[in-house]
Amino acid sequence: MAKANLIVLYVDDPLASIDFYRKLLDNEPLVTFPAFSSIELQDGFVLGLWARDTVVPSPSKTGNLCELAFMVKDEAAVRAHYEKWRGSGLPIVQDLTKMDFGPTFVALDPDGHRLRVCLIDE
Repeated sequence: MAKANLIVLYVDDPLASIDFYRKLLDNEPLVTFPAFSSIELQDGFVLGLWARDTVVPSPSKTGNLCELAFMVKDEAAVRAHYEKWRGSGLPIVQDLTKMDFGPTFVALDPDGHRLRVCLIDE
């Protein structure tokens, strides 16, 4: 059985995007190439960043059509991420708010992909 271990975002510039995610995740990339770069998110689960204009077959849409979620252990961790990301200048498109599934907020990466922080599903 195949195991999902990679999510790929289509980006304008993989080298610029990997620099953004290196800082955001405080982690070094696995590979860095002009058309594709990647970085481990956690326990072998990898984020790939593929140059949009080299994707085959070509994508029909761009950014902001899905979310990359960072699930944390408690409300204090959600709030800490919010303050850190807001303080570092990330565009915040949903301020810290309480929803049915708990406290959350949404920021954007340089290509407009949504980055949500929320509680771990338990």
